[in-house]
Amino acid sequence: MKLNQNLTPIKSALEKFAAQRVVPFDVPGHKRGRGNPELTAFLGQRCMNADVNSMKPLDNLCHPVSVIARAEELAADAFGAANAFFMVGGTTSAVQAMVFCACKKGDRLILPRNVHQSVINAMVLIGCVPVYVNPSVDKKLGISLGMSLDGVKRAVAENPGAKAIFVNNPTYYGICSDIKSIAALAKENNMLLLADEAHGTHFYFGENLPVAGIEAGADMAAVSMHKSGGSLTQSSFLLCGENVNADRARRIINLTQTTSASYLLLSGLDISRKNLALNGREIFAHVTALAEYARGEINKIGDYYAYSRELVNGDSVRDFDPTKLSVFTLDIGLAGIEVYDLLRDDYDIQAEFGDIGNILAYVSVGDRERGIERLVGALTEIRRRFKKPRVDMLSLEYISPRVLMSPQEAFYSEKKPVPVEQTEGSVCGEFVMCYPPGIPIVAPGELITRDIIEYIVYAKKKGCSMTGTQDPALKRIMVVE
Repeated sequence: MKLNQNLTPIKSALEKFAAQRVVPFDVPGHKRGRGNPELTAFLGQRCMNADVNSMKPLDNLCHPVSVIARAEELAADAFGAANAFFMVGGTTSAVQAMVFCACKKGDRLILPRNVHQSVINAMVLIGCVPVYVNPSVDKKLGISLGMSLDGVKRAVAENPGAKAIFVNNPTYYGICSDIKSIAALAKENNMLLLADEAHGTHFYFGENLPVAGIEAGADMAAVSMHKSGGSLTQSSFLLCGENVNADRARRIINLTQTTSASYLLLSGLDISRKNLALNGREIFAHVTALAEYARGEINKIGDYYAYSRELVNGDSVRDFDPTKLSVFTLDIGLAGIEVYDLLRDDYDIQAEFGDIGNILAYVSVGDRERGIERLVGALTEIRRRFKKPRVDMLSLEYISPRVLMSPQEAFYSEKKPVPVEQTEGSVCGEFVMCYPPGIPIVAPGELITRDIIEYIVYAKKKGCSMTGTQDPALKRIMVVE
């Protein structure tokens, strides 16, 4: 039975609590903002009033029995899941909870290598072992695609006893694997299917979009409501199917999730769920139309390539998210990160990310046509002002890894710093990545090759934001002794 999606239990409880004018002798110490006037002036009194502690009238995220429990029931109903958990540590915490639920130390996890760092961080923490299915690569765009079904089948056949398959739905660029077939394969082999849907919230509510993970048969899905769903940064849902023990999942979530959940984030999830449940179809029809219009206008400029469903090949690109405005830039002689920097510095336009060959302009519920027009105009100007011959430019975003140690073993091994240029042949002991998108160039336990070194040096030269290393200047990498 569908529940009444007009309800917002957490928001309603906060409003009722505020009307009672309770005298606070609990945390937070700002006491409804009175103790920090500057912060209150900056954020607003309503915000400070809602920044309260867990208590009986407001429930407790670690063990919800009233308003949060009802809000989670509404979320599960809206997404078509058996259970939904409010996550206030971002989708990172939801992704890690999925891995923790599926695997223990020594278990094998089948996954593409182009995953977010949160997945590999989870393997570092729990000690499971990655079995990578190297994604295909689009040679023109230089981007990694999805996992081929045959590649996943081979990995399953070669790794009997593997506990789960992990899939991006979609990738940062909008690429979708054949998640339905992969889900069926997982079920046939008594494995869980875990879906990273950090960029796929809208799949659950829009029309003519790729299939959502839970609908496709995923057992668990991590959903970033704060990306395409309109909630506050750091707020997400963890969705579970019928085959997942919800009580066990809650216990695992509570291992790492805060005991002091922000009611700003919780109420934001509650309100945003209502908005998508009631208006999502219209919202994402509008978002798709904006992105399609932008693609058409950008492709008219010349040399840029804003790609879409023409990439679909039925396997490693089973579908494409048409709301993703991913743009290939190398044909104007500029790396994606260079266009990204020009947009921000010269045109006051903040794109989501720029990498070696592409930019991503994130189009969502909050965008308007005038913003799209400004972006198109800026890209036109950048081509006119800065276009140059395409020479000596790398394009490949993905380098197939060679795993020599588990991420956990490498991360906790004795390590030493070595100049980047001298690390060839060593086993990496830390992460090296451009952020965003946060997909490691090399991760703990992987062999550092000459291609990897050249990529790191090139990315630094072009201005990519390099993270994950002990040395903030990335002159040295920690390698296993």
